[in-house]
Amino acid sequence: MSQFELYFKIGKEHILDYKDGYDHILFIVALCAVYLMRDWKKILILVTAFTIGHSITLALATLEIISVNQKLIEFLIPVTIFITATSNIFRSTELSDRTTYVNYGYALFFGLIHGLGFSNNLKAILSERSNIAKPLFAFNVGLELGQIIIVSIFLIISFILVDLFTVNRRDWKMVLSAVIAGMALLLIKDRIFW
Repeated sequence: MSQFELYFKIGKEHILDYKDGYDHILFIVALCAVYLMRDWKKILILVTAFTIGHSITLALATLEIISVNQKLIEFLIPVTIFITATSNIFRSTELSDRTTYVNYGYALFFGLIHGLGFSNNLKAILSERSNIAKPLFAFNVGLELGQIIIVSIFLIISFILVDLFTVNRRDWKMVLSAVIAGMALLLIKDRIFW
């Protein structure tokens, strides 16, 4: 297995790990909860914005340019999920351009926080490497593919429920966002570090 394949696999597995990475899955689904299949281009931009934010802080923390208390980051990750899911509840079902840009901002900014969450693991995997550009790129490509897989599954389920079984779009968004917000509150409670 080449170095690229190894780090690509680590990135993909990081986001698809439903046991240890379910917080990332919840965040991606919360970001997408307001969208339908026809919005797939907006969703691709959304998850790419998350990947960009994630990779910026992941690189900075791995290179030890920035250092943040890991317990604080583990607490903030479910806070980002809660904020995203809760904001969905108060949004109109019809998305304006402004709402779309706000979502891109959420994805980018909250991606910065999520990137710090995996930095210690990546530092340990990279160990003594002086050049992290190629492994980091491969990791982020794997991460992006993993997110696209999650989004694809979400969009298929959404299409089946909303378009085929005619579940009300607003109800789908509200129930999904409320469930995610509730799960995020449980994670927040479990990760309180003070």
